[in-house]
Amino acid sequence: MEINHSATSMAFAQVISPPPSPLSRSRSKPSTGPPASTAALSSSFCSKLPPPAAGGGRRGGRANSLRCSASSSFEKYQTGSPSSDDVVELPLFPLPLVLFPGAVLPLQIFEFRYRMMMHTLLQTDLRFGVIYTDSVSGTANVGCVGEIVKHEQLMDDRFFLICKGQERFRVTRIVRTKPYLVAQVTWLEDRPSIDGGGDDLETLAREVETYMNDVIRLSNRLSGKPEKEVQDLRRNLFPTPFSFFVGSTFEGALREQQALLELENTATRLKREKTTLRNTLNYLSAATAVKDVFPSSS
Repeated sequence: MEINHSATSMAFAQVISPPPSPLSRSRSKPSTGPPASTAALSSSFCSKLPPPAAGGGRRGGRANSLRCSASSSFEKYQTGSPSSDDVVELPLFPLPLVLFPGAVLPLQIFEFRYRMMMHTLLQTDLRFGVIYTDSVSGTANVGCVGEIVKHEQLMDDRFFLICKGQERFRVTRIVRTKPYLVAQVTWLEDRPSIDGGGDDLETLAREVETYMNDVIRLSNRLSGKPEKEVQDLRRNLFPTPFSFFVGSTFEGALREQQALLELENTATRLKREKTTLRNTLNYLSAATAVKDVFPSSS
């Protein structure tokens, strides 16, 4: 199901971006480079990952927080999540980005109809749906709930928000489009493999983490940054929230991020991320070899 909602709706909100990241520069590389998703991924890992912050979603006794480019705190969302059979109405934000469960998203709200929505949300449950849209593929029908955790209302009635990704959802019916988009949604959860699977999620997660560390190491080497010790990127996250964190780092590959968000199996998501990371690592290894042979060309 595609939501026929104009891409011009993106004008209502502005993502408050961090300082320009290597991601934006990577997209201007010559076509002889890797695919867009690989180039963007190799650059996004150059960002600094902060120490863990207080929260849940742990395998052990300490809290977890991860960030890559944009602020992201990846914690296991609340136990007792809504059932996938529940049907609710949810106001929607179509945006040119993909929000993952556990991620933190800063936004500025300035269009009148969405300021109206904010006033309503601040008096109710502070939750709305963030759903990916672009001018080519339209608006997706799977998104992620953003919960307002901090907000500031300015004198001109604009809002600055800090939102955190919660449950994923699937749009089943558009309820209304004015003054803002409201849809009926059902909750989306990861399910076991139909064939019983047998995939060892812990092993998959460790392999993905290893590839991530290798990508970070080679990215730093190519950009002239000092190599660092191997990082604990998982920070005790369970495989499912860790898979969402990994997906959030694939900056610049929005359709790939959307595909990862829509998957309903943790093993499948980790395997797809592992393949992307392996391809990225192969590209970086080749680029590093060229740089070592022809250092003046770097």
